[in-house]
Amino acid sequence: MASYLTRTREKDSRPIWLAHVDNPLPEGLSESALNWAKASEFDAKPGSLLLLPGEGGEITGALFGCGNESPDERLVFGRLAAGLPEGNWYFANQPAEPELAALGFLLGGYRFGRYKKTKERKVTLACPEGADTERIIRFAQSAFLARDLINTPANDMGPNAIEGAARAVAKIGKAKVKVTKGAALERGFPMIHAVGRAAGEEPRLIDLTWGSKSAPKVTLVGKGVAFDTGGLDIKPSSAMQLMKKDMGGAANVLALAQLIMQSGLKVRLRVLIPAVENSISAMAFRPSDILISRSGRTVEIGNTDAEGRLILADALTLAVEDDPDLLIDMATLTGAARVALGPELSPFFTDDETFAADLSVASITVADPLWRLPLWAPYERKLASKIADTNNVTTDGFAGAVTAALFLKKFASGARSWAHFDVFGWNPNEKAHAPVGGEAQAIRAIFHVLEKRFG
Repeated sequence: MASYLTRTREKDSRPIWLAHVDNPLPEGLSESALNWAKASEFDAKPGSLLLLPGEGGEITGALFGCGNESPDERLVFGRLAAGLPEGNWYFANQPAEPELAALGFLLGGYRFGRYKKTKERKVTLACPEGADTERIIRFAQSAFLARDLINTPANDMGPNAIEGAARAVAKIGKAKVKVTKGAALERGFPMIHAVGRAAGEEPRLIDLTWGSKSAPKVTLVGKGVAFDTGGLDIKPSSAMQLMKKDMGGAANVLALAQLIMQSGLKVRLRVLIPAVENSISAMAFRPSDILISRSGRTVEIGNTDAEGRLILADALTLAVEDDPDLLIDMATLTGAARVALGPELSPFFTDDETFAADLSVASITVADPLWRLPLWAPYERKLASKIADTNNVTTDGFAGAVTAALFLKKFASGARSWAHFDVFGWNPNEKAHAPVGGEAQAIRAIFHVLEKRFG
């Protein structure tokens, strides 16, 4: 990490003057700084940075353009992490959204350095007035956890390593972890076993619990496909390039769980992660196979590349048996969601109108983009099978994100409140607050709602 946040301003801190397009030269600048900004034609566009020289040529401060029109603009302070010289800095004038300014700065300092070491730069910012330093650091740490897990390739992030990551998160909150794996899955979680049995590492269901048993129950389910070849319906090589990120749902629920535990929310937290690799061998499940799920519902396999919904189905069935107050699943589930909304805007599905409204407000409040898509009941008929209770895919390819959510809904039925998030978990383009690579999505918005309800 290249960016750091401190509670108080260091004595040698240099000022960052925040400017806007409609006011590119804020009050308080010295005459020499004003002249330099004018000579440099500083326009204060969001993300623009102008270093201010002193009489001896040293850097004495900086001018930075910020905006508030979009989530990216509200987190544009990440540019400071890469653009400022090393040392201590502070905001000379108050940012409009102190927490997002500090968070954007921290997020922009993230670098994935497990395999390629680079010289670390240390840029430190004094936390602006009105923002909680420890809280912002927790948000950043949770995002970094998700990013690190997703960025790690499958040779180092298989089902064993996903379990190890879950145990590491559990240790932070002194949570309990139970794991069911290999042949032991056949009786209770047959679809998790079927999807993962062809791989070299055993499939498993990771079950983490934390908090008072008398507290409201919040259960998180995350898709943990360490790598997805597509199975016997094998993907083309170009479609496999990013399949290390197919455990992005698991990465995001672990990051959210860490944030919940570190923040001490008064909930009974449960995290369920079916961790598998969808591989190819003589043991691989096949197109046209009929699988019997944990719920007893039979599933015809129309396509082995729609495996994520199968493992989630068994985990959701287990989750519902515990009667949680709120059940959330997160998964890198469909390309159709990306066609509909692109990589930055994560769709969510729920029949809980109150939760949907709260999420929509939270999404805007914390600059964590979400958009509700419908659980359009008439499309459920597209999942019909002539020889089983349901097929795992449709045949026409329309509304793929919706039909995938409807498939999951069959197994989440009976839940008091359930929501499904179809996240991408990846930044295809560099942003001020995020490099290209794995990304935490939706967890800040979800946490905001949970904190309002159970804080």
